[in-house]
Amino acid sequence: MPRKTRSETLDQYRQRIDRARRWRDQEGLDETWWRLNDLYRGRHWPRTTTAQRDLIAVNLSFSTVNVIAPSVSVNHPKIVVSANESENSDRAAFVEAVVNHMWRHHDFRTPFRRAVKDFLIFGHGWVKVGWKFVEQETSLSDMEQQEMLDQAISEVDAFAAEAPALAGGLPTDDEMAANVPQTAMMVVEDQPFVERVSPFDIYVDPEATCMDDLTWIAQRIVRPLEEAQNDKRYRPSVRKQLTADGGVNPMYAAQYLDNREYLFDEERVTIWEYYDIRSNTMSVWGETTDEFLINPLPMPYAYGQPFVMLRNYDVPDFFYPIGDLEAIESLQLELDKTRSQLMNDRKRYARKYLFHERSFGPEGREALESDEDGRMVPVVDENKPLSEVVTPMPQVPISPEIYAYSEIIETDINTVSGISEYARGAMPEIRRTATEASIIADAQNARASDKLAIVELSIAMIGRRVIQLLQQFMTGQSTARVPNAPNDLFVPFNRDDIVGEYDYTVEAGSTQPLNDTIRKQQAVSLLNAMGPLVGTVINPQALAAHVLKTGFDIKDPERFLIQPQPGLQQDAPSGPPSSPVGAPQGPTRVPAPPTPPPGAPPEGAFAPTGGVPPELLLQLENQMGLELPAL
Repeated sequence: MPRKTRSETLDQYRQRIDRARRWRDQEGLDETWWRLNDLYRGRHWPRTTTAQRDLIAVNLSFSTVNVIAPSVSVNHPKIVVSANESENSDRAAFVEAVVNHMWRHHDFRTPFRRAVKDFLIFGHGWVKVGWKFVEQETSLSDMEQQEMLDQAISEVDAFAAEAPALAGGLPTDDEMAANVPQTAMMVVEDQPFVERVSPFDIYVDPEATCMDDLTWIAQRIVRPLEEAQNDKRYRPSVRKQLTADGGVNPMYAAQYLDNREYLFDEERVTIWEYYDIRSNTMSVWGETTDEFLINPLPMPYAYGQPFVMLRNYDVPDFFYPIGDLEAIESLQLELDKTRSQLMNDRKRYARKYLFHERSFGPEGREALESDEDGRMVPVVDENKPLSEVVTPMPQVPISPEIYAYSEIIETDINTVSGISEYARGAMPEIRRTATEASIIADAQNARASDKLAIVELSIAMIGRRVIQLLQQFMTGQSTARVPNAPNDLFVPFNRDDIVGEYDYTVEAGSTQPLNDTIRKQQAVSLLNAMGPLVGTVINPQALAAHVLKTGFDIKDPERFLIQPQPGLQQDAPSGPPSSPVGAPQGPTRVPAPPTPPPGAPPEGAFAPTGGVPPELLLQLENQMGLELPAL
């Protein structure tokens, strides 16, 4: 088979993207995503609808997304790294410190949380992981120019001293001064990046059903025309041919087709980044160019294409999953209609009065319409009794079934979304027992656990790629902060320190918010559970430090702990005592510490020789409103 020319390859890539566009149009995907985005923003009624003030949007869609999102991605994750080869076991802990430092230091959490929002709203979210190297031309100061001149003069003088015969051909000081550069290229960025990519801007192979069977994937990038023309990564002969094509976010193009002129203050051009997975190549071209801006070249990253996809509710044999809003869209719109009807019915059947027009003069009418309490209303008709002058108009009561219908819809939304009224911050009218509330919470947590697993798997994949990027592109030396280390421990490292293959996971629940009260109660429960073991197999100092740090967020618990004094406390045995020979077999029980004789210093977690000072215990007790184990 003859090899394709670059022009033929470009035509083939364009045809593939065009086919993906037509497939998305046929499936109505972009239109669905526009609707879901509007649903989240509270734009539930068509913009052409008249009398918008008489329409209500009870935005439970917004509530649904913002109840789930923080429960799965509010905190920085704790990425756990383990070696899959014995020779890398010593490096695993260090790689773990590096990847967690990179996540925090470069704030990967922010773009990832945006992708999680896409994941909930549209059913999927995209994260792009790659390496950014940016150079920028910078003017040199007078001092920097002088330093460069001094160095050049020094090197010329040294050469002249070593080879006097050649000294005559060397430049003079004035000649070197005249040639000192005024500017220099400075490296602005040389590091991994993690960014959220809009679902509207990613195009995939229509025949794929998941990420594993993709043959290609492309990203649509809308850039300012001048910026693209000056991008030195592109071929000079082609980038100058770029022309404005009116590129704009597809969502804007749909909503503001006739008013796009105010969206941007400069001309834009559409750029395509195309990743051919079969041939393992990457290329770039412009919407208006007939040649590649970057000819097909091997994938720049060792792991291949740079996109990580968060998938919500998978649909069998279909690439795009569905999100939480798509499942409740019809219910949300029905709720809006019902509540709007209730509001308009209340206006229509508001209290009205029938009156004899000739019974009131101007002053009487003004007084009758006034909302002033105790206002006197003069009546000019003396021939009618006052009871006949004004009489309430008979009202048509609103059917209570309409109110019940609204509650039914809200219940359906909670059922479909898996979000309870408790999670939305509402107190249900039906009071539930603690057991019932616990069952509801467990069911919701089970639903959230599935999403949490997806989020944690994606974070682990991103963490793996970040380390792979450092292994591939890192030059020189950098510094990583070791988490949870005292005194802000910073460790220098280079590429050789992080070589090897590793497994990446996320500590369960590390991305979730931790209720402060629950955290403290868990700390107290731990104390109560470990109390009998203190002094035998439990280190009281370590237990106290752990409780203070994790339960009460005390950064340096060691300063509260009294150091053990030699001779007052025996070393704890290495394990539980073995049962005597012939003793009945059963669960091994660790005996409680012996009761100290009168006057002897107390032992255990809260002993003065190695525990928490009583005044600190009292402070914690008052803070929690709980009774801690007695001293």
